[in-house]
Amino acid sequence: MKIKLTSCIIITLLITGFYAKAQTLKFGHVNSTLLVSMMPEAKSADSALEKINKDVESQLKTMYSEYQAKAEEYQKTEATLSELVKQAKQKELTDLEQRIREFQTTAQESFQKKKEALYQPIFKKASDAIHDVAKENAFSYIFDSSLGVLLYAPDSDDVLDLVKKKLNITIPTPTAPKQK
Repeated sequence: MKIKLTSCIIITLLITGFYAKAQTLKFGHVNSTLLVSMMPEAKSADSALEKINKDVESQLKTMYSEYQAKAEEYQKTEATLSELVKQAKQKELTDLEQRIREFQTTAQESFQKKKEALYQPIFKKASDAIHDVAKENAFSYIFDSSLGVLLYAPDSDDVLDLVKKKLNITIPTPTAPKQK
């Protein structure tokens, strides 16, 4: 009988201890995509990327124009050209096509590397601010609601405004329609 009573007391104390521990956990969430889009650094990074994109588009347009002009010239004069000149003109067009494809591939890779280089410090700054807010406000966990895996979160636990304050962002947070 004494063993049963002792066991019940121990189990009750353990359950109470676990319950008290669970009560101290504090969860929050933040939409990191929205946060980053509000950061001034992201706006300047986007502007730099837009300029690069325009430069690439301009170069591609020039290359396409050159290709079209040479292709039209070849088509007009093809009947009068000797076989040797035809082969040379066809090779020239094939080489130009290859240069255009290589330029596109290189431009895409370069653009991606530049984007990563510009955004890496922005992501780090946002992450550091989220960590600081979590520590300062005693959050145990903060989930990223932009990933679409957060199934439920009360509005009071959204830390976006706290992180914006930490980063000195004054842009109002857009409100999303409430889901039921």
